[in-house]
Amino acid sequence: MVREDWVVMSRKELPRVHVIRQVVAKQLTQKEADALLGLTDRQIRRLQRRVEQEGARGLVHRGRGKPSNHRIPEPRKAKALQRYGDFGPTLAAEKLAERHGLTLSAETLRRWLWARGISHFTRRKRPHRA
Repeated sequence: MVREDWVVMSRKELPRVHVIRQVVAKQLTQKEADALLGLTDRQIRRLQRRVEQEGARGLVHRGRGKPSNHRIPEPRKAKALQRYGDFGPTLAAEKLAERHGLTLSAETLRRWLWARGISHFTRRKRPHRA
């Protein structure tokens, strides 16, 4: 459980806080900061402005905690699994595209089925040849 006063950051965002705070305190120039972080001068100015306004929370990626734009809605996913849950993933993907206009990769369907505990999609071993 994350407390409200905590800021969760990635390993990439963590060093930025220290460097940008030095820029705000005038211990580093923007040019030195962009060399250290591998960012452009303009990006350093943007980050500096966000740190001044929001603190360390301003450096956290804005998309964190939000679902992907490409995510399939849960009702559509449930309907696909309900209709074709007993099919193999390749055939299910073909039927969804053919009958319902929903194009999904067989790998996506395989992952969904695996998450639901349906795992009878293993390769059959060849019989031993003597």
